[in-house]
Amino acid sequence: MGRLAFLAFLQRIGRPAGESAERTVRESAGEGQERQMRILIISDTHRRNDNFVKLIERIKPLDMLIHCGDLEGSEAIFTEKAGCPVEIIAGNNDFFTSLPREREFYIGKYHVWLTHGHNYYVSMGESILKEEARARGADIVMFGHTHRPVLEIGKDLTALNPGSLSFPRQEGRKPSYILMELDKNGEAHYHLNFL
Repeated sequence: MGRLAFLAFLQRIGRPAGESAERTVRESAGEGQERQMRILIISDTHRRNDNFVKLIERIKPLDMLIHCGDLEGSEAIFTEKAGCPVEIIAGNNDFFTSLPREREFYIGKYHVWLTHGHNYYVSMGESILKEEARARGADIVMFGHTHRPVLEIGKDLTALNPGSLSFPRQEGRKPSYILMELDKNGEAHYHLNFL
């Protein structure tokens, strides 16, 4: 984990800057146990949070929760139930919110750009979104809006859309989410899951 990512991670979880991230992850697993970092990525819940509540109880503990927008005013349930740092951005249906429209941050060594995607016309394709992600120097772009999951690992850019936990639109229409894990070497692994 780079120094800036480490400091940002510590700031989000409230650790003093002198403590190591490796120790933090180890402590959250229990003394003497090393485990990977686990990040739940969801999107487009549209105030229908039952699937999230069931899912979070099943897969805890997590190191981070990321919501790619369209919560429609239900931010509190995600921050309360997650039990970990939360990154949430506003989507096109999040009116009258103080949530940011986009965020950039690090997960380990990975520069992440989080956006809902509607301003980059993701319903028509991902080329504009990917072009912007590369211009920003992102390693990973996380987005929502389409309610269809995407897990595309490229040579220089990974594109992730967890689909929707509440209103899926892909064939079969199963609610979906992505679980991202960093192994002990800091390498990312992605798992697209359906309820």
